[in-house]
Amino acid sequence: MDNKAGKVYLVGAGCGKADLITIRGMEKIRSCDVLIYDDLIDTALLNACPAHAERIYMGKRSGSHSAPQEEINVKIIEKAGEGKTVCRLKGGDPFVFGRGGEEILALQAAGIPFEEIPGISSAIAIPAAAGIPVTHRKLSRSFHVITAHTADSEDGLPEQLDKLAGLEGTLVFLMGLAQLEKICRRLVEAGMKSDMPAAVLSGGNAPQSVSVRGTLSDITEKVCARNIKPPAVIVIGNVAALDLSPTIPKPLGGVTVGLTGTSSISGKLKPALEELGAKAVCVQHSSVCDLQIDLDLNEVFDGGTKWLVFTSGNGVTRFFALLREQSVDLRRLSACKFAVIGSATGRALAQHGFIADLCPHPYTGDALAEELLQTVRPEEPVYIFRSAQGSPLLYEKLREKLQVRDIHTYTTVSDLPPVPLSERSMQSLDYICFSSAGGVGAYFAGNSAIPASAKCVCIGSMTADALKRRYTGPIILSEEISAEGLVKAILDDHIQKVFD
Repeated sequence: MDNKAGKVYLVGAGCGKADLITIRGMEKIRSCDVLIYDDLIDTALLNACPAHAERIYMGKRSGSHSAPQEEINVKIIEKAGEGKTVCRLKGGDPFVFGRGGEEILALQAAGIPFEEIPGISSAIAIPAAAGIPVTHRKLSRSFHVITAHTADSEDGLPEQLDKLAGLEGTLVFLMGLAQLEKICRRLVEAGMKSDMPAAVLSGGNAPQSVSVRGTLSDITEKVCARNIKPPAVIVIGNVAALDLSPTIPKPLGGVTVGLTGTSSISGKLKPALEELGAKAVCVQHSSVCDLQIDLDLNEVFDGGTKWLVFTSGNGVTRFFALLREQSVDLRRLSACKFAVIGSATGRALAQHGFIADLCPHPYTGDALAEELLQTVRPEEPVYIFRSAQGSPLLYEKLREKLQVRDIHTYTTVSDLPPVPLSERSMQSLDYICFSSAGGVGAYFAGNSAIPASAKCVCIGSMTADALKRRYTGPIILSEEISAEGLVKAILDDHIQKVFD
């Protein structure tokens, strides 16, 4: 390997939400050139890598087998050989049945520098999330993590299973759902009591979140009745009878919400929804792309009063970036007045030290147009800074009576979600959030329909109108044009459904 060889960080993503990763693991994601990742990784982690980073998916897709380990090894070595910093992101912990050891042996043989960064293994995280501690001073003073796929045994189970049946600790089986009946039978035949507590658990970022409890004698039947799909963790031992599940109220527990749009909106929605107990997944992602404008902003501030109008926080951000690019002294904005749609846009403006003069309620373009027509004098020019994909209605209404310039400062470009959801996962959605008319179009560019299980939640009337042109089902409209408004709309609807 030449001197230009890069380096590889083997990072454990933990089990479930992005905030379960270690701080060091997140640092390596944020500084990598290449991200090579497996299945069941929280998309928030994938979106945390730099914009220039190459993302390579090497996990399971559409029911097909995972990429062969040799192929993964070759890809890691290839990218590091290009002089790049590679983050190899694996669910759970790389060294707990994650084949991390095999990948590092390949890196050693290739002479590539590496480091392993541990993660929380599903062997302890999934039971813990279901309220099962793998150890307990009075019930289990040890635990054993076992793979249920052993290539060199007759039935695929470890040969030492009979010995494990005689131990007093907890048995945790990974990748064993298809072998559940064999596991239970073998343990009972080896002397374990048939009434030994057992649990089959799935969670984290698995498509299906389940918790089935029973005993060795009936757990297989209960699991079959629930039609549970892998991946799942099997826990056998006295601790499996415990239920130490969290008791902090989570009003959206069990609810799955599909997110669309840019990271600026999904980055606010995801933690807010998850704090309430919901599972938030990316179904469509857009990136904000700055547009060059043919406008000397120094000219805008010459003369008398000017009105600056913003329809989104992205427009505010781009406007102040343009001021910096053109070296405009902010004191020249002293004669300007500001108008915004929505309190969230107002807050974005306030972060730059300016309070909106107009923020009408309801938070719609129509309401803002009416307020401006009543407030702005004919000699006062109006400048609208907005997305190229935004509705032109505000501009069209104002130009009938005022001097208006419609300035497109940015656009959004639709990306494929880091890991496209399977059909089964799409059908499990309870809600889909739309934060812009452009986001509606981007969603339908990649999806033929809204899942029958999902209710659509729109951030405003213009977004709802765009959706109505493609969808005839019920639409929930948020009262406020903001991430908080979308969350409240979902919460109110879900609570109403519970009481109904």
